[in-house]
Amino acid sequence: MTRFDVNASILFTGLPLLERPAAVRAAGFDGIEFWWPFAEAVPADKDVDAFVGAVQDAGVQLVGLNFADDIASGGRGLVSRPADSARFRDNVDVAIGIAGRLGCTALNALYGNRVAGLDPAEQDELAAENLAIAARAAAGIGAVVLVEALNGYESPSYPLVSAEAAVEAAGRAGEPNVMFLCDLYHLARMGEDLEAVIAGHAARIGHVQIADVPGRGRPGTGGLDFGALLSVLERHGYEGWVGLEYKDAEPDFGWSREFTRD
Repeated sequence: MTRFDVNASILFTGLPLLERPAAVRAAGFDGIEFWWPFAEAVPADKDVDAFVGAVQDAGVQLVGLNFADDIASGGRGLVSRPADSARFRDNVDVAIGIAGRLGCTALNALYGNRVAGLDPAEQDELAAENLAIAARAAAGIGAVVLVEALNGYESPSYPLVSAEAAVEAAGRAGEPNVMFLCDLYHLARMGEDLEAVIAGHAARIGHVQIADVPGRGRPGTGGLDFGALLSVLERHGYEGWVGLEYKDAEPDFGWSREFTRD
């Protein structure tokens, strides 16, 4: 049986942040994930406590959490960007502290857009250093750090737009708990053979996220066969959560019932 969790940074966005965990639970889900939920990389203690309390009070498991990023302003992460490196490093202990309090074992480190005029190799070297720092800290709570491939249509300056590129970036960190975040939506937008990706990188997949293609809507609104894809994941030994990271103005999860029956 597939375990779905809801990304409450893209779903239930009509509600205030602290009300979303309860909404996820009311919709019948036990797991939740978020992009970085604060405006600052190091938020005030009271804001962290309020966020942790909302998740705990709702009775849901925090499955995944992004390190601080700049998605809201059009960015795609801090890891590889020299001007943002200190902000990322300052955030590591904060993010892992939240994850530790909530039993979260997967933290997504978005790589960062390319910087014009800077040698890409310098960015990749910095990213490897920052991923290693985050991974060593995450190991203290038994967590993994995730590296994600995005699609080049929505993120034209983001360098990791294939499964192979994301897996290679994870490997450069040199830490065993840096894993691949297999987002089937982004990979499908780039024309990848999803079954081949799962089969070829099964041992490195630390988390899975889904949305239908091409519109990033809920399953059934596009062209992907999620029954087949979830079966492939199971066949290759994936036992983790599957994050629902799609757009839906009025969330409807009726499609999921066929995959969650005992």
